[in-house]
Amino acid sequence: MQENENENVEELDLNHLMQIRKEKLDELKAEGKDPFEITKFNRTNTAGEIKKNYEQFEQKDVTVAGRIIAKRIMGKASFCTIQDCDERIQSYVSINDLGEESYKAFKTFDIGDIIGITGFVFKTRTEEISVHAKEVTLLSKSLRPLPEKFHGLKDVDLRYRQRYVDLIMNPEVKDSFVVRSKIISTVRKILDEKRYLEVETPILNTISGGATARPFITHHNSLDLDMYLRIALELNLKRLIVGGFDKVYEMGRVFRNEGMDIRHNPEFTELELYAAYQDYNDMMDITEEIFSRTAMEVLGTTKVNYQGTEIDLKPGWKRITMIDSIKEACGVDFNEIKTDEEAVSLAKERGIEIPDVTKETRGDVISLFFDEYVEKTLIEPTFIYDYPVEISPLAKRKASDKRLTERFEVFICGREYGNAFSELNDPIDQYERFKKQVEAKEAGDEEAGMMDEDFINALQIGLPPTGGLGIGVDRLVMLLTDASSIRDALLFPTMKPLN
Repeated sequence: MQENENENVEELDLNHLMQIRKEKLDELKAEGKDPFEITKFNRTNTAGEIKKNYEQFEQKDVTVAGRIIAKRIMGKASFCTIQDCDERIQSYVSINDLGEESYKAFKTFDIGDIIGITGFVFKTRTEEISVHAKEVTLLSKSLRPLPEKFHGLKDVDLRYRQRYVDLIMNPEVKDSFVVRSKIISTVRKILDEKRYLEVETPILNTISGGATARPFITHHNSLDLDMYLRIALELNLKRLIVGGFDKVYEMGRVFRNEGMDIRHNPEFTELELYAAYQDYNDMMDITEEIFSRTAMEVLGTTKVNYQGTEIDLKPGWKRITMIDSIKEACGVDFNEIKTDEEAVSLAKERGIEIPDVTKETRGDVISLFFDEYVEKTLIEPTFIYDYPVEISPLAKRKASDKRLTERFEVFICGREYGNAFSELNDPIDQYERFKKQVEAKEAGDEEAGMMDEDFINALQIGLPPTGGLGIGVDRLVMLLTDASSIRDALLFPTMKPLN
């Protein structure tokens, strides 16, 4: 009961403060000084530029602009601190420089208001770089107070819902998204250097494909047609390889209608790239290069401290087959297990639950054993390769063992960061695998893929031997910014409405 009463008091206080600010705005409008009528302000420099290059700016006039985050009113002279796109800077404001009327107006400005300041750069007696104001202009009135300055915005749920406030109150959050932008730019630079062509493919499709996931369904009114938000980029990119592009990539949003947790958001950013005449070994090499070069470019080192664990992303990552990794972890050698019946029996002995009868195969059981015994142990960067065909509907079979595919996933700190294949280019084999996916969907598996007749048609035209790779960009950002939750790597994560 006490908590509800406190919430009511806080709401009343907020409403009162907002009313005061609204009255100040009404007074400005009555005086013909409505800040919202200002359409442009000629800022000459940012706070960061001035602080980094003080010698160039000392005693020179500048015009800065930003949000008031602190004020100290001291009679005829005051100090305020503004925050702009990259830094904070202090300003000295006095009645002698502004005049009585302008100084009086300045004293009514609130924390959160956006102002412009023209003046000269100097250092105070405490050696703080500041702007001695000659003119102050109110550019935008903040009608809603910011969170209490000494505590900031700490409510995690509210931080995600009101990211705009989070960015104001927690500068380190803004820094992490600057790093995200650098990560994406670096990945593009690496691929562009290797002469990969960046392309765009449809987000709306008439079927879902390219991955095993439950799709979002929408409706096209004009065509009276249900459509699917893409769950992967794969099939359209491989169509482009068929069409004659040797190297293509796309970095874009994909959508999966699945559960949400610290590693999963319904929409996320994925990088997929495809190279003709390459295989999954080449994809391992480029994965190491993308991770290590990006870390070096953004952080200045290949050594990353993630949630208290130091990881070295320098190339030379461990490479081990899925079957051998299981043998290392729990002593079970699936090379000795030949039939589905043997595998299912072993799973029951170990207490591993098989989700449904359509997955009672040797390949599915191998995958379940890996999930149970291996994944969480993979701390250092590790390539797990040669996956069962049952869980790899788009990967090429191994010539030496048709039950396996030339596929790998990369794991760091017990999490999967990438998935790659030597791409299946046999249209007959692909058609049969699509059929099994359709059968699984008809049996109730909502994540199973659909039959893509046009993709089969493309394979019949001819897909050259091709290597393909997908990397979760948000997870790469999490790794390089030490973020424990994917919500800290997304500016606007999906949130359940409050009402």
